[in-house]
Amino acid sequence: MARRLGRELHRLRDATGKTQHEAGAAINSTNSKIVKMERGLVPMRDPDIRVLCEFYGADAKVTARMLELARLDRERRKAKGWWQHSPQAGALAEYIAMEDVARRVRTWQLSLIPGLFQTSDYARSLAVSDGVWEDPDDIERIVEVRMKRQARLMGEDPLEVYAVVWEAALRQQVGGPRVMKGQLEHLLQAAQLPNVRMQVMPFQSGGHPCVTSSFNIISFAEGDAIDVVHADTIASTVWVENEQEGAVYGAFFDRTARLSLAPKDSVRLIDSICKGM
Repeated sequence: MARRLGRELHRLRDATGKTQHEAGAAINSTNSKIVKMERGLVPMRDPDIRVLCEFYGADAKVTARMLELARLDRERRKAKGWWQHSPQAGALAEYIAMEDVARRVRTWQLSLIPGLFQTSDYARSLAVSDGVWEDPDDIERIVEVRMKRQARLMGEDPLEVYAVVWEAALRQQVGGPRVMKGQLEHLLQAAQLPNVRMQVMPFQSGGHPCVTSSFNIISFAEGDAIDVVHADTIASTVWVENEQEGAVYGAFFDRTARLSLAPKDSVRLIDSICKGM
C-alpha cells in the first residue's frame, strides 16, 4: 500500500514537472523525505498529503483517495499480526499481511500446490527439500506459519480463492506417494469450500499464456483499491502495484482459466491422480 501511494505521488509530481526539491520545500522538508515517500519507505502524514496534492493541482477526489491510501497504510503498519512474531515468515510476511486483509486471491501455480491448500506434510517436505533450513525446529516453525495462513479460508468473512493449477503440480511427488496422496485428498476437500474455485490446467491443453511463471493477484474490499500482484523468483520477490500492469496479469489469468478444465472436471482429474498414487 505504501509503495502504491508513493507511486501515485510520484506520478502526480511528474505530471506537473515539479522536482523533488520543490516538493520537499512545499512541506517544509528536504528532497530526501520526498524520495522516501515516493518509494513507500515511510508512513505519510495527512497534512503532507494534502499540501502535496494541492501543490500538484490534484482535485478533491484524487486527494481523498490519497488520504485513504495513507490511512490504510498506517493501519497495516500498526497491525500486530501473528506473522510479525515469526522470523520464519521471512520475505513471506509482507504477502501474509496483505492476504490477511484481502477480499480475494487469484493464484496461478505451475509446479506447487497453492500455500493456502498445503498439508503440513507437504509443506514440511518442501521446506526440507529447499535446503535453506537445516534445524528441524526451524522447519517446524515454517510449517506452522503456512498452516496458520489457512485460517483465512474459514470464519465469518472468509477469503475468496480462485486457484488455477497446472497438472504438473498434482503429479510432482513432493515427499513421496504417501505425502502426495494426503495432499491431493486435502485439495479435494478444499475444492468443496463455497469460497474456493479450483481449476486444473491439463497437460493436453498445450501451450498457454502463463507457461513461464506462477503468481498471485490480491484484491481488496475497497472499491477503488488496485490489485496487487505477487510473484516469487529464485532470488527475489516481484511486486506489481500498477493498475495497467496488474490488468495484464489479470487478463493472462483469465485466459489461462478459460483454457483449464471446469471445476467439476478438475475435481475428477485430481481424484483420479489421487487414486493412482
